[in-house]
Amino acid sequence: MMEFGTIKKIDCTQTKECDLLRKYLANHALDYEDNIDIAIGVFDDNSTLRGCGCAAGKVLKCFAIDDELRGQNLMGILISQLIQDRFSKKIYDLMVLTRLQNKEIFCNCGFYPVVQTDHLIMLENQKDGPKRFAEALFKQEDCGKTVGAIVMNANPFTLGHRYLVEQACAQCDVLHIFIVEEDRSFFSTEVRYRLACEATADLPQVRVHMGGPYMISSATFPKYFLKADEDSVSLQCELDIKLFAESLAPVLHITKRFAGTEPFDVTTARYNAKMAELLPQYGISFCEVMRMERAGHPISASCVRKFAASSNTFSQALSLVPKATRDYLIRLQEEQA
Repeated sequence: MMEFGTIKKIDCTQTKECDLLRKYLANHALDYEDNIDIAIGVFDDNSTLRGCGCAAGKVLKCFAIDDELRGQNLMGILISQLIQDRFSKKIYDLMVLTRLQNKEIFCNCGFYPVVQTDHLIMLENQKDGPKRFAEALFKQEDCGKTVGAIVMNANPFTLGHRYLVEQACAQCDVLHIFIVEEDRSFFSTEVRYRLACEATADLPQVRVHMGGPYMISSATFPKYFLKADEDSVSLQCELDIKLFAESLAPVLHITKRFAGTEPFDVTTARYNAKMAELLPQYGISFCEVMRMERAGHPISASCVRKFAASSNTFSQALSLVPKATRDYLIRLQEEQA
């Protein structure tokens, strides 16, 4: 019990409590996200929700406090409660992405800035997270070599991905491929990573890595606090690209980043345009490779998924992927038969 009421968990598995949280967040121009696995609320003596903070895995999010309660360190209390909950679940490396004006609040709670733009900031409770992530992948032999990078979802790995990798290899001595690690794709992270490894195993300069939390993840691309009238794509792309260019590329000596042209997805096309604008400011060349076509149409993972879903077009899916993916799709179809 606090002087203004009570701080307690909100049970999001209960419809009534979940709806209460959704409504409160909406009143503060925030969106509820379904991956929230812990929510803590500040309630007054009338059991009215007056503030909240949430977490999804290692990411703290969805903080809101009524204006009249600001200045009472409620945000610090909520952050502390969430940290304790995460630690009890053995989740020790925590991060948050928030508006730049909240920087001091989180720094006072033991968080360290990772990257910031004019509008957003990403913080972690461990120092030098991106640097430590990159150092684990660095090899001393890379010094003096031309090092490139590709970040891909590979959902699944297609002949188009293989073509992009081959074009990048022709311009690099070392090529890092980062597979987006979050399990929000049709194919699991483990499958996407394994297929990428198998499909590029014959290319000695290629190294395939899990992207961790620093490659186009929900940590760097949350949308819950961005307003409808804000250019969320531009804000998010800028933060993600700066994180790569400032904290990861220098450690790995990356001077080239590659991506395929994007004729289908508007967000990805804008991300490519933002890379072309920002990466040269850090001494990194952005190389956009014309997407490979088959029968006059660009190869895409979405087409592979669509064709693979029907027995009538399954053979078309197989024609768009390398052997590793083809073998996996055949096994998957046999298991589901």
